[in-house]
Amino acid sequence: MKSLKQKREMPLHASEQESLLTPTIQMAITNVIAICIMRIYVIIKPMFYTILAILVRILSNSYLNVFQKLLTGLGQKSSVVNFYTYLGLGVIALLIMSLNSVIFSPELLLNVFAMGALGALGNYFIIKALSIGELSTLAPINSYKPVVALLAGMIYLQETPSLNALYGIFLIIAGTYFIFDRRNIEYNGKAVFYRVLALICSGTEAVFIKKIILLTDVTTAFVYWVLAGLVFATLFVLPARKNLKIKSYKYQICLILAVALMQYSTNFVFSRMNVAYALALFQLSTLYSVFLGASIFHERNFRRKILASLVMVAGAVCIILD
Repeated sequence: MKSLKQKREMPLHASEQESLLTPTIQMAITNVIAICIMRIYVIIKPMFYTILAILVRILSNSYLNVFQKLLTGLGQKSSVVNFYTYLGLGVIALLIMSLNSVIFSPELLLNVFAMGALGALGNYFIIKALSIGELSTLAPINSYKPVVALLAGMIYLQETPSLNALYGIFLIIAGTYFIFDRRNIEYNGKAVFYRVLALICSGTEAVFIKKIILLTDVTTAFVYWVLAGLVFATLFVLPARKNLKIKSYKYQICLILAVALMQYSTNFVFSRMNVAYALALFQLSTLYSVFLGASIFHERNFRRKILASLVMVAGAVCIILD
């Protein structure tokens, strides 16, 4: 009887030990998690608004490409879409000027002129590319932009790339192998050519935007970007002045708002970090654009484009880690 009692008591004793250990283990895990959360919070807190601006920029940039493609798909000319976009932004800029004083200096003139010309040209070329090409094919090409910014930054802002940045550039270039498959009938050389021109313009424009931000502030740089772009967009639309009808007011207004969010958040991030690194972070929008191209426009070869985007984003991450 005694031995039977001991056998019955043994499992009870073990469970009691386990019940004593479980709260201790749970307490230790909770403490570790709490410490990790606190450390992440300490790291992220100073960059909260920067991270938020990056997310806004990623989402707005992806959707503005969709609205541009929808408008050109309705038969609206690229130059007309470009003009009305800057015209709507001009109204926003005037409202900002009525509420805030705008800084001006002679040193700004050359930078504003270069920024306006490159911005309007870049926007025109990307709309032109989207009017004849697939969004999910053209979007990953934008990952070249940090490369352009690095080169322009070396010349104009004296920013020297590191080994990490050069490795990232190599990955970005390697990623294009999966997009430029000449055996595939979806490859559109003309659309790719316009998209490359667009990224050269916008990548170089970013350096002038950063310079203007350094000379003024984020809001003033946004106002100058809009007004300078409007001047050049007006010049580009003159040949099509007989056909200025807006095909969809809904899409056009959405495009204006998306561009406004995109550019202001871009300026904010530029004010906080290196231009090339900021542009590299923005390449995360590539994945979202590829997804939108497949889901909205039913574009093909989704897996291959995602793979290309991931390789090119990996290159962008290498630049960020620098």
